[in-house]
Amino acid sequence: MKLNDLKPNPGAKKERKRVGHGIAAGQGKTAGRGTKGQRARTGEGGRLYRQGGNLPFFRRLPFVRGKGFTPPYSTEYNEVNLDQLDGFKADAEITPETLDSARLLRNPQNPVAILGRGEIKKALKVRVHRVSSGARAKIEAAGGTVELIG
Repeated sequence: MKLNDLKPNPGAKKERKRVGHGIAAGQGKTAGRGTKGQRARTGEGGRLYRQGGNLPFFRRLPFVRGKGFTPPYSTEYNEVNLDQLDGFKADAEITPETLDSARLLRNPQNPVAILGRGEIKKALKVRVHRVSSGARAKIEAAGGTVELIG
């Protein structure tokens, strides 16, 4: 086989359809554009705001994005449940740094919130940004302490 023998696969290359070249060509006269109307004309096909009676795209966007308004400056927390704290030893101090080293945080820059799913049997010293009331009750019932970081 030589370089001059190479050819594309059959059907891979297709000639461009030349419209408006007479009635025998199959795409003569109106050249597949129909008769009259905005799409039959040359030039720009209207602007973004014109959508034939529909609500324009950028006025429809707030409804498409989701339910309601998402505040741009809301705080996103790393959520850690009590059943995830089972791996720590008794009397261990739980801080955002120890949780990060245990790979329990999604984004170490975000503050940490402890939630109350699961049970806890060991006494732990918890120092995080936020604790749910159920989680606080379970930690203190197991003999641990909860301290909030500012």
